[in-house]
Amino acid sequence: MVEAGTSEKLMRFLESGIYRFESSKAVFIDPVRVLNRSYSRFKVSPSAYYSRFFDTHGSRAGVSSNTRKRKRKEKQAATALNERELAADRRHQEVRAFLLKAHESLRGANELLSVMPSLRSGEDAPAKNIETWEPQQSLIELGRLWQASMFEITLNFPSSEEQTTGYQRILPVFGNLVVNDMDDDVEAEFLNSQYIIPRESHFYISDLKHIKNLVPDGGDCGFHLIVVDPPWENGSAHQKMRYPTLPNRYFLSIPIKQLAHREGALVALWVTNREKLRTFVEKEMFPSWGVRHVATFHWLKVKADGSLIGDIDLFHHRPYESLLLGYCSRKSGDSEKLSIDRAIPDNQVILSIPGDYSRKPPVQDLVLEFIPGLKPPRCVELFAREMRAGWHSWGNEPLYFQESRYFQPPCG
Repeated sequence: MVEAGTSEKLMRFLESGIYRFESSKAVFIDPVRVLNRSYSRFKVSPSAYYSRFFDTHGSRAGVSSNTRKRKRKEKQAATALNERELAADRRHQEVRAFLLKAHESLRGANELLSVMPSLRSGEDAPAKNIETWEPQQSLIELGRLWQASMFEITLNFPSSEEQTTGYQRILPVFGNLVVNDMDDDVEAEFLNSQYIIPRESHFYISDLKHIKNLVPDGGDCGFHLIVVDPPWENGSAHQKMRYPTLPNRYFLSIPIKQLAHREGALVALWVTNREKLRTFVEKEMFPSWGVRHVATFHWLKVKADGSLIGDIDLFHHRPYESLLLGYCSRKSGDSEKLSIDRAIPDNQVILSIPGDYSRKPPVQDLVLEFIPGLKPPRCVELFAREMRAGWHSWGNEPLYFQESRYFQPPCG
């Protein structure tokens, strides 16, 4: 419900999900509003999306948590940093001022702060308690079975002006490009689960060794924007329980150049703050992909009250991740020659309240003007766990957040 006297800037945020700060190179995003522009009849459930960081004074965010963080920080300060950790700290110090200025802008935006606690409540549907949900069926495990090629998904297309009655398509779910070519949401059934497929979208479920099946036949069918969110190798047993990771060198084989459009592509790669990983990407991965790094964005994670989810200087648990942006051409050495009207501003900060573990905020609107080629661009997300209207989504679980439990009931 929009109150009288709401500013035009806040009204634009409530419609688009994007709030731009004039005092810094920063934006605040409500991913739910952004994602909901992909749907006609269904809407992403705010309470299902925002499953964390809304309890600002419960036991998890209280004294005991702060005490543990303080002890870790004291232990860190007392331990001498090795060469790699010193390099990571230097990199952190270079971006720290941008992060703090962005957070200061948020703390000064009183009208935005006033609506942030209500982002989780939604408008028409009761809140969903995801802690009571049964575990999802694992598409990763099903895809490894010898019967995987026999599994099928049913797409239930609604009636339209051209088609007066609804109809079904039954298609192989693994190793097959599944397409919703309608200008409407489609409900899909696979085994005992229901999924929501956004309009004019495609998904392809496979493991990394079959990604070349996604490469288009011609350059005009390639992609202008390639978003990559790899399951980076990680020693954390907690992370491995949530989703399997891969050795970083496996990602060198991703055919980025072949996936790029003839007009070139903007590549957006999500990375953590581990210095070993950043060095690997800059010295090995981007060169092997033929990507020229041009800018870095930073995703600063905040709670519903606007505070950071953690101490900004806590060495191994900093409250931000980075998005490396670079250009790629299908022809060797041509990434320097791509015609872009505007240079991408470096160190732009994206603020948002995090959703479920590993779920990244949608960034297409923030980079649209820097994507080469004609508009609308052809976009693909690699290692996707959700879908968007007009996009291709590839990985071994692109339907993860498309399950109906993450959505509100259909409109109308």
